[in-house]
Amino acid sequence: MSLLVAFEATARHLSFTRAGEELSLTQSAVSRQVRALEELLEVTLFRRDQRQIELTEAGALYAREVNGALQRVRNASLQVMACRSGGGILHLAALPTFASKWLLPRLKDFYQKHPDIFIHMHARIGQFDLERAGIDVAIGVGDGHWPGLQSYPLIEEWLLPVISPALAASQPISAPIDLSRHLLLQVTARPFVWRQWFQAHGLPDAVMRLGPQFELTSHLIQAVVAGMGVGLVPSFLVEDELREGSLQLALDSPLRSGLFYHLFVPPHLANLPHILAFRNWLMTAREPHVHATEAERSLDP
Repeated sequence: MSLLVAFEATARHLSFTRAGEELSLTQSAVSRQVRALEELLEVTLFRRDQRQIELTEAGALYAREVNGALQRVRNASLQVMACRSGGGILHLAALPTFASKWLLPRLKDFYQKHPDIFIHMHARIGQFDLERAGIDVAIGVGDGHWPGLQSYPLIEEWLLPVISPALAASQPISAPIDLSRHLLLQVTARPFVWRQWFQAHGLPDAVMRLGPQFELTSHLIQAVVAGMGVGLVPSFLVEDELREGSLQLALDSPLRSGLFYHLFVPPHLANLPHILAFRNWLMTAREPHVHATEAERSLDP
């Protein structure tokens, strides 16, 4: 480990002297450690002349990998040390729009209750390898099945057809069939939701005018606000727009998608104090949702 630390510092500074100053070692001691690492690997890591050193191609590749590995070791050490006081660092992956519209406005409350726990946010869509990505827990939408992970349901998904007031005024909607005259905007990862809505209202797929797709729900919402078309979006993601009047319901006809937003946790991390604290806070922060329509309120427990 000492050889790797000496190499990593030298690679950053491209100087044995400055690396020695950082590590409280002499220039010759750092040089000997780097030389010992090269002999161990049987690879030349630096080109040396009388005035300067520079990384070889192999050395540059090795430096990138070693830097990342040592940083993970440093972070892991800090995280373990923080556990002594009930704190810690949590790397959370979440759907971008869910994070910005629902989670982030509530995180102040979490930090007030847990000032020694810090959450690093990462945007992710779909399933992935948490360990390989350096992620502790994730929030996603689905049926709760993510191989190898425990799931905790947070919010049931209700989808609302929304439209801008200007578009609704120019092309009024009074019945489900009227949506066939509008461009129906889609989220790339959810291409079948409009079909579900039309089928729920007894309308054939052929009358749908499917429009452009958006990778992020937040972009679709902005497109709907701009009057590009009609969107079918989770109710809790458009509460602000409905309240402020930049969006309105195209019809008071919510669709129960059958999916939930879940917290996903690797079993071996589930009982770590800082992860347990975040999970328990989330379960209380998911207060009964105030839906945008009377139909939803009548079904909400």
